[in-house]
Amino acid sequence: MLPTQSILTHYQHIEPRLLDIVIELRTIIAIVNPDAAETIQRRGLTYFDAARGGHVSAGICQILLYKDHIRLAFIHGAFLPDPCHLLTTEGGRIAKRYVRLDGFDNAPWDELKDLVVASASFDPYSLVTG
Repeated sequence: MLPTQSILTHYQHIEPRLLDIVIELRTIIAIVNPDAAETIQRRGLTYFDAARGGHVSAGICQILLYKDHIRLAFIHGAFLPDPCHLLTTEGGRIAKRYVRLDGFDNAPWDELKDLVVASASFDPYSLVTG
């Protein structure tokens, strides 16, 4: 993963309350998959297991930055267990799902970690196509 100072410098323009969410999510991802590759994209940060593939085939999650919230997005979210029904979609997407986070204190941290764990171990090649 990238040095935290690089992230803080790159995202110095976002509100501190949102940056706190980003840093906590990065910590969760690092705990779940310490070897996760992290890249800065146009809209936020992308995480994947480079040993298994690229952004899509081995995608773990994305941290997407918006003006007033953060989204924790999963490229294969439709296939993840979501007992708390946190994942949502928009725009007719088939598989991608996300959780909207408006504040640090009301974020469901344990459930978010469970989603990251499930996503980190998901293999899209295991899906049966017909």
